[in-house]
Amino acid sequence: MLGIYRNMGIGLAITGLVALAVASTPALVALIFGTPLKWVAMLAPLAFVFFFTFRIERMTTATARATFFAFAAVMGVSMASIFLVFTGTSIAMAFFTASAMFAGLSLWGYTTNRDLTGMGTFLMVGLIAVIGASLVNLFLGSSLLQMALSVVGVIVFAGLTAWDTQRLKSEYLVYANSQAIEKMAIMGALSLYLNLINMFQLLLGLMGERE
Repeated sequence: MLGIYRNMGIGLAITGLVALAVASTPALVALIFGTPLKWVAMLAPLAFVFFFTFRIERMTTATARATFFAFAAVMGVSMASIFLVFTGTSIAMAFFTASAMFAGLSLWGYTTNRDLTGMGTFLMVGLIAVIGASLVNLFLGSSLLQMALSVVGVIVFAGLTAWDTQRLKSEYLVYANSQAIEKMAIMGALSLYLNLINMFQLLLGLMGERE
């Protein structure tokens, strides 16, 4: 679990530093967000996740870790746009709120004696529903629907944080002596990283003050 949180923390630091560096460089902002490259920046993290998920079994531990950190850097490029839209204070507030929620829920998921297995199916259905409705809302452009989806999304990712933590703890107990445990720690870091990043973005959309 320490390896999971360590990899996740490094990934978050890379994302934050890259996002800040891109947002602070006008030439990069104009190149990425002022041209069709913005679609590459938006979709590249998703492509990385699919690639990572399907290829990790064939990767060495070092390659898997490097790929995760590369993904974190690409995510940083994609997230640089938040510095152009929201104030620094609201970004910090949303991040610390999301981090506090994540820490509390992950701790609860790790320590609770309650079996959260059944919650996983419900949460995955909710996640698919949120993604589908969000795609539909790209065409509808409803601010009310977007707000509702953000609230539901925060609840879903909050639940996934607790569920993923318990799942990863259980997997460790089963595979502790396996050679695959280090790669499992990297995949676990990716899962928890995505939960926190998504909670942060959704909270920023709900409570963020725009420039």
